This record gives sequence, C-alpha cells and structure tokens, in this order.
Amino acid sequence: MSLHVWWLYVTAVFLISATPGPNMLHVMTQSIHHGPRRAVATMAGLMSAILLCLITSALGLGALLKASPRLFDVLRYAGVAYLIWLGIKAWRAPVGDAGEIGATQTRSLRALYGTGLLTGLSNPKLIIFAAALFPQFIDTDRPFSVQLAILVVSFVAIEFGWQCVYALGGVKLARWLAPANRQRLFNRGTGLMFIGFGGALLGARA
Repeated sequence: MSLHVWWLYVTAVFLISATPGPNMLHVMTQSIHHGPRRAVATMAGLMSAILLCLITSALGLGALLKASPRLFDVLRYAGVAYLIWLGIKAWRAPVGDAGEIGATQTRSLRALYGTGLLTGLSNPKLIIFAAALFPQFIDTDRPFSVQLAILVVSFVAIEFGWQCVYALGGVKLARWLAPANRQRLFNRGTGLMFIGFGGALLGARA
C-alpha cells in the first residue's frame, strides 16, 4: 500500500484510539480493581475483538452489514444491551476499604478476557470504523493479504500503546480512590459513561 494512505490510516487510528471510549474505560477500571498485570487479560480480549472486527470487515462483513440493516440492528441492540449492563454493574459496584483497591483478585483471567472481548465487540467506535472506514483503506489493485496485515498490525500496535497508558493511569488513580466517597463517585461516573456509550451505539447506523 502507498505510504500516503498508510499515514492517513495511522493518523485516524491514533486519534480514534486516544479518544476515551468503552475500551479504554474498561482497561482503566479493570486495572484499578484487579491491578495492571491481570488487566493484561482484559487487554487481550479487547485486542481479539479488534482482530475479529477488522478481519471480518475486510472479508466482506462490512458490506454485508450495509446491505442488511436488520442484521446490523441485531448486532447493534446486543451491543447496546451489554454496554448498559456494564453501566448498571459499575453504578452498583460495592465500595471497599483503602487496602482493597487494586487488590481484588477474585475474577479469573478467563473472565477478564471474556469481558474484554464482549466490551470490544460492542464498542461503537470499533463497529463503525470496521464497517464503514476500514475497507476504504484497502486498494483492490494491490495484494490483499499484505495490506490487511499492515493495517491490522498498525491498529493493534497503536491500540495496545494507548491501552497501556490507560492501564498505568488506572494504577495512579487507584491511590486517589482510597476514600469510599471517591470510589462511589468513580463507580457512578463510569456507569453513566458506559450507559452513554450504549446510547451512542443505539444511534449508530451502518
């Protein structure tokens, strides 16, 4: 692929990934509650969602979603329901003592991976990007597999970098969240944000 097109793609992905959304919020909250090491499992789930969305889009799912609004609506409503459920769960999350923040180890790595995967698959930014924008960067006159590899690797590298930033930010934020009233404020704020992301996905169009 041409260097010019690649730079346009990298710039777009960098800005999209940097903007706070469900993925970054989820990484940060998991880092706060489970620590940055266990949050890696969440990041792996989010990365799997990105790979799945981008590859299926390149293989024609994006065009299928555009041609079949009902199918897109089914996926959209499922994502909306999951994001709202995450918001309610965050709103109602219990607050603990100062020593408990960042020390919760009750969830398995498989569970952390699963929530990361589902959060990524319901991310409105990723859905819209994969369905509408990603195919535009593929030149049909050039080798398909090479372009796909370059685009996917570039996206994953940029997204991973930003996820690390948010995960480390969660570690520092965990210290500030020691008082119970700050924990409660954070839980309700993140809950409202997830519900807001669900609303954004509800208004999305293929």
